[in-house]
Amino acid sequence: MSNSLSTEQIQHFEEQGYLYPLDALTTEQAADCLAKLEAMETELKTDPQKYLKIKAHLAAPWIVDLACNPAILDAVESLIGPDILLFGSSLFAKREQDDRFVSWHQDSAYYGLDPHQEITAWLALTDATPDNGCLNVLPGSHRGQDFDHDETYDPKNLLSRGQTIRGLKEEDAVEMALRAGQFSLHHERTVHGSRGNHTDQRRVGIAFFYMPAHVVSTLGRRSAMLVRGEDRHGHWDSDPVPQRVLDEQCMAYLRQIWESYQNPEVTKQAAKHA
Repeated sequence: MSNSLSTEQIQHFEEQGYLYPLDALTTEQAADCLAKLEAMETELKTDPQKYLKIKAHLAAPWIVDLACNPAILDAVESLIGPDILLFGSSLFAKREQDDRFVSWHQDSAYYGLDPHQEITAWLALTDATPDNGCLNVLPGSHRGQDFDHDETYDPKNLLSRGQTIRGLKEEDAVEMALRAGQFSLHHERTVHGSRGNHTDQRRVGIAFFYMPAHVVSTLGRRSAMLVRGEDRHGHWDSDPVPQRVLDEQCMAYLRQIWESYQNPEVTKQAAKHA
């Protein structure tokens, strides 16, 4: 096993449900990825935020390469073992002076995974600060309840249904500031969110969702991508692998998955349908 995390870091993650900052890319490598994303934005002629959700890695080989970054996978392996599936990935980009936000939520509310062992790596392609809306987490919340989420469908909310947990002690939140090229980790049951961007610079990150190969889907047969080790369980079909940027076949599949995820009859809230 590639144990890149120390015993203390692993203990912190297990107790608090998050860990940061960890290094993956140089500042120059992060800037190169941002330029590639902006080129995709030009080709799409629209905000890529509308497309690069749930399985953003299907949009380009370079995003698959990011998901397979050894520093990220070594850290994830330290927590969930050597056989790792990429369940999904999402772009979270806020324009300059952008009041869009991500409300307090648990990923586990909609992911439909059993057991709850998914870990999210949030990779910063620009600096992420409290002023521009870095990721915030509530320590230890992954060891608590499955929260009921109010589905607001707020157009300023970057989540698909505006899913929001009410009545939290927000003063306990930790702001996970990152420089470009760094990443954070959080457990799928850790309550997290982010505020708007009140600066004159973009804030861009990509979240990668990893799980051990033995995890099963509670929402029927779905797909994932093996990024390390072996899949000796066969619970998941294989994601298509993009051969080029905006590969037509992969983009069609991405849109299909995104539409299905947004459908409340298909992806039901765990707390309400336990």
